[in-house]
Amino acid sequence: MKAAAPAPRAAGVSKSKSQPKPESRLAMIRRARRINRELAEVYPYAHPELDFRNPFELLVATVLSAQTTDLRVNQTTPALFAAYPTPEDMAAAVPEELEEIIRPTGFFRAKAKSLLGLSQALRDDFGGEVPGRMEDLVKLPGVGRKTANVVLGNAFGVPGITVDTHFGRLVRRFKWTEQEDPEKVEAEICAIFPKSEWTMLSHRVVFHGRRICHARRPACGACPIAPLCPAYGEGETDPEKAKKLLKYEKGGQPGQRLSPPPDYPGLPAAPLGARTEP
Repeated sequence: MKAAAPAPRAAGVSKSKSQPKPESRLAMIRRARRINRELAEVYPYAHPELDFRNPFELLVATVLSAQTTDLRVNQTTPALFAAYPTPEDMAAAVPEELEEIIRPTGFFRAKAKSLLGLSQALRDDFGGEVPGRMEDLVKLPGVGRKTANVVLGNAFGVPGITVDTHFGRLVRRFKWTEQEDPEKVEAEICAIFPKSEWTMLSHRVVFHGRRICHARRPACGACPIAPLCPAYGEGETDPEKAKKLLKYEKGGQPGQRLSPPPDYPGLPAAPLGARTEP
């Protein structure tokens, strides 16, 4: 008489392997800070990828960057600031002429309205100067917390987390937060890192998102922080194939700024309308 067959094991149950323990908050914080240190070594030259020479130019460029690339903004602002170098000049602009200059950035009518409104507010309420406080900046037309943090962190040295689409995507992949709302993301990430790290952390994470950790096909096989990333394997893991996915200076391509900082190792971007290939 044959022995009875053993009962089938329940799906997902393994004799030899137990489920890994959930990561504690302390362990997550330690891993997050190590990722930040690693990114600092990979991108020691991380910086805001908008060209600007003063707080007003950074404010305007950041407003223009909505729903477009920093490259397109940088290709547009030379003509814009040549025509309207100060808030007083821009406040007095003919709307149709302003719209025509910023047309390449998209949504140019709404953006022109914001630029006229914020320039008039700077002229009338702030003596023609960009204020250095969050509560004042967010009162300006077209300016939210993200734009205000960009300006404060890079024009005034006030630490802040800038939650754009790249930053939000990566911090969720890193399992630093599960939040989707930018203000909630900002609050949770601020609680993980020292305030002195906030601005540069933002640059490093965004740099990584634009160069390696892409939205649709991250280059996992070429990622220097792969051992620390819970999302490893979502993208291309073959090292040679992954290298072909790298962008900007990591892929031997021009960057987004026409006038990058001196320590940037890549090539500057080409002006609007310039041919980059024969």
